[in-house]
Amino acid sequence: MRKIAFIIGLMAAPAAAHEFWLEPLAYQVEADGNLTAHIVNGQDFKGVKLPFVPQRFTHFITFNGGNSQQVTSRIGDSPALDQAPLSEGLNIVAYQARNSDVSYETWEKFQNFLDHKDLGDQLATHEARGFPLENFKEVYSRYSKTLIGVGSAAGADKRVGLETEIVALTNPYIDDLSVGVRVQLFYRTDVRANEQIEVFEKNQDDVANIFLVRTDDQGIATVPVKSGYSYMLDAVVLREPAVQLAADTGAAWETLWANLTFMAP
Repeated sequence: MRKIAFIIGLMAAPAAAHEFWLEPLAYQVEADGNLTAHIVNGQDFKGVKLPFVPQRFTHFITFNGGNSQQVTSRIGDSPALDQAPLSEGLNIVAYQARNSDVSYETWEKFQNFLDHKDLGDQLATHEARGFPLENFKEVYSRYSKTLIGVGSAAGADKRVGLETEIVALTNPYIDDLSVGVRVQLFYRTDVRANEQIEVFEKNQDDVANIFLVRTDDQGIATVPVKSGYSYMLDAVVLREPAVQLAADTGAAWETLWANLTFMAP
């Protein structure tokens, strides 16, 4: 029990300025292979690999076509996902973390985060809502997906019900990637038009390059890719927390993080 408590405590540590993603051990596997992936929290496409702890998520599910199944690892397992796919084709793995919160000592630190994620100048709104400029909270949630090609890797990504979600319109394992990978960004039932997506591009030596793309009026962006590189896409929604959530957490702001990982063969 002490080990489990330590793991939960580690995962609850503030990480609002960090990305949170699913990283497969292999993005493409044979038809009889397993889906294996780490849960990772970090920066620049490098981070701490977190074990399977059910208390830390609300959903951890794999999808293929119209079928889905829960991830059934044992507590403490690492990699957190290691199970047979639903079937051959493009398998989608989705993870929704439970809410966490982080405190900001100064407004400047929060505005630096807002600037980095292209979330605008919120100072006037913050003050109008009566919150202090020091020692205030943000509550955040993570919505991460990864795409794993099994056997033929045929199929397509789709919406799987995450509140904010990045959907690949290109199958990176079988489609022509000469013009890049097209993705669409969603918040609830709406597309997110003219929004920033941060792209992390990692080579085989684990060296990451970071660049930005923007969605068009349909929420669609094109990500240029290189053969043999893995990719992580990240986009953040900022909103005022619901009344009950604000009361429960004391948070002035809420962020929802959409994340998608895949590889260009």
